[in-house]
Amino acid sequence: MAKITYIEHGGTEHVVDVANGMTVMEGARDNGIPGIEADCGGACACSTCHVYVAEDWVDRLPAKEEMEEDMLDFAYEPNPTRSRLTCQLKVSDALDGLVVQMPEKQI
Repeated sequence: MAKITYIEHGGTEHVVDVANGMTVMEGARDNGIPGIEADCGGACACSTCHVYVAEDWVDRLPAKEEMEEDMLDFAYEPNPTRSRLTCQLKVSDALDGLVVQMPEKQI
């Protein structure tokens, strides 16, 4: 289980426990956190679960695979370093304390 902090674009924070094996996107969806739409349901076929990870977490996450890189091209104002798709971040104890911030909108 990992405690993950989701920060809405306006600054509202949601700190939730997410079970190992789920994705960061599923944690947001299952806890009713606004700002992550996840239109494709986690198939890495859209960019509506885009977030900016906290700078101190960038190097602690697994590298982006090519499919995620391609989908991030369609995200709203992607950041080359901090943007990730939450459907591609599998929760484990190693993600305990992860902080992600939603963009102004999802497209």
